[in-house]
Amino acid sequence: MRNDRHALFAAHAYLPQGWRRDVLLEWNDEGILEAVTPGVAAPAGVGHADGPIVPGMPNLHSHAFQRAMAGLAEYRAHASENFWSWRDLMYRFAARITPERLEAIARWLYVEMLKAGYTSVCEFHYVHHAQDGSRYANAAELGQRVVDAAAQAGIGMTMLPVLYQYSGFGKREPRPDQRRFLNTPESLLDLLLTLRRERPANGALAYGVAPHSLRAVSEASLRALLHGLDAHLPGAPIHIHIAEQTGEVDECVAATGRRPVAWLLDRFDVGARWCLVHATHVDEAEAAALAASGAVAGLCPTTEANLGDGLFPARRYLDSNGCIGIGSDSHVAVDWRAELRLLEYGQRLMLRQRNVLASEARPQVADRLFHAALAGGARASGRAVGALAPGCRADWLILDVAHPSLHGREPGDWLSGIVFCEHGGTPIAEVHTGGRRVVHEGRHEDEDEAYAAYREAVAQLKA
Repeated sequence: MRNDRHALFAAHAYLPQGWRRDVLLEWNDEGILEAVTPGVAAPAGVGHADGPIVPGMPNLHSHAFQRAMAGLAEYRAHASENFWSWRDLMYRFAARITPERLEAIARWLYVEMLKAGYTSVCEFHYVHHAQDGSRYANAAELGQRVVDAAAQAGIGMTMLPVLYQYSGFGKREPRPDQRRFLNTPESLLDLLLTLRRERPANGALAYGVAPHSLRAVSEASLRALLHGLDAHLPGAPIHIHIAEQTGEVDECVAATGRRPVAWLLDRFDVGARWCLVHATHVDEAEAAALAASGAVAGLCPTTEANLGDGLFPARRYLDSNGCIGIGSDSHVAVDWRAELRLLEYGQRLMLRQRNVLASEARPQVADRLFHAALAGGARASGRAVGALAPGCRADWLILDVAHPSLHGREPGDWLSGIVFCEHGGTPIAEVHTGGRRVVHEGRHEDEDEAYAAYREAVAQLKA
């Protein structure tokens, strides 16, 4: 073992091939794994993990500011409550965000993510401007605040500035309460380049773009955005909301004659760099075509359930070798275990069967979903994460084998225990990002300070 490497020995670790015993992890000063060796004796002088190690989970979809409004929209204000009535409340909340409040909310959210075992996040960032819609002197002010919050918390990030132009299909004029989101492709690319200049990409930070949705951009503006992106960041991730609600699908058909996913796949070179967030309402042909494209279906089950969006056809899609990842989106829950559990339970309720998302190769549901979400989250991030393998970021979780969800179980049942057993508390004892421990005994190193700033920001928002 070279002296310029850092190392940790684990009696059990979850590698891309599954659980392996007696694993030596070695990483460099940049936080990148250089060797992962199973079946070896523990070298002298190397620390031992206090429990099994699994890769940290990528969170592929986040709107950070919405964490502060979780629980505030759970009352009936209209005869028919749905996504659209929730969106009106969210817009009113977004109108009150200041740079300082956004940074405090995001910092605490990222602390929560780390404690829950998310070690990287794709931030779908669309609040860009001052409260009256004017540009800040630094056009990237709010984006920089979010990037800084991630760095302070110690979570990896793919920052995705969002292009938002219209209020609906057919280039409908934006609403007054959307004024903080609006950009042209050119101004959005300028914002992205400012962000990259002021906060350069590094091992913990990458960049991409997010056209908000087909209703919020036109075909021409989407092409202009992607052309500009490839001039500066060829191959960078592209994320888009799509087919989340039936109303959106109906409007797309009326405006274009095609369903949203079919329209996008027909007109753009959608491949592995794309993440189609939600894609809830896809028909059989769209699901098959999306799976074949290599794009990631970005599923956010707790938010989709909270908003009453519907259920993604996960079994058919996974059986077609489709790629999925998970996100916490509006952050009504910040727990990847809850996302995987609800993903499976939704299919059980819909089909009235059990263990729906197991496969012949992976008969344990939790193992199949964990493996799929790691791979899809990494692809959507455009970063080498989600695996304990050479060349990947040194991000991992150490599990607490004394926790009731794990105690007395064999390794093959550990993932099932932490996903499908809800005993309270957390089975995650430590979290490491880039080889550095950021959570110990269930507490984040910056927890008290971050929570105090969050509480102050929320109090100001409610005042």
